[in-house]
Amino acid sequence: MIKAAIFDMDGLLIDSEPIWTDAARRVMQRVNFTISDALKNQTTGLSIKLFLEYCHKIQPWNAPSFEELEQQILEYAHENILARAVAMPGAIALVKNLKAQGLKLAVASASHMDLIEGVLKRLDIIDYFDTWHSGELEEFTKPHPAVYLTTAAKLGLLPQECIAFEDSHAGLRSAHAAGMITISVPAMEVFEDTKFDMAHYKISSLEKFILSEMSGVPQNAVEN
Repeated sequence: MIKAAIFDMDGLLIDSEPIWTDAARRVMQRVNFTISDALKNQTTGLSIKLFLEYCHKIQPWNAPSFEELEQQILEYAHENILARAVAMPGAIALVKNLKAQGLKLAVASASHMDLIEGVLKRLDIIDYFDTWHSGELEEFTKPHPAVYLTTAAKLGLLPQECIAFEDSHAGLRSAHAAGMITISVPAMEVFEDTKFDMAHYKISSLEKFILSEMSGVPQNAVEN
């Protein structure tokens, strides 16, 4: 029986991925690194640390340090997300609907705790959530399952009692490895990518989610 819904944040609850991309592109100009659309799609959902490691393997640089670049990306993105990012379609209505149906709610994000809290306040939905947790507090963040396992523990629930909503492949892998029912909500430009087929359910928008129809393992998954 599903007792909780756990949401990713960036690109899932709030339309912040374009802001993160803009921040990364601006800052990475310092090391003459160009972020293509393909690389953007490959790294969506990763922490900034993992993103920088990914870029460094492609085109190494000596200075500035990872820490300096990370801080600059964080500062630009946080300021702009909290100033102008808006909710994704269906996000606020779904949060309210699931809470009304008696589910516990949580956020499990690769973003920092202060940004998670700031976003929930900006969207005026913080009172609907029982807890939130950041992969930055874990030894390993997404796609490792730790952030989801800890979030379930903070809710006092088993992973299999939780539904997880994710827009990125890294996040989907994290929730899937944690043993949760996974709902994938990929961006339109990557919706048909087969890597998202590992999800129990794939929908084009949170507006399409129906708890009564998407809260168990699909029959085709059982057969396979």
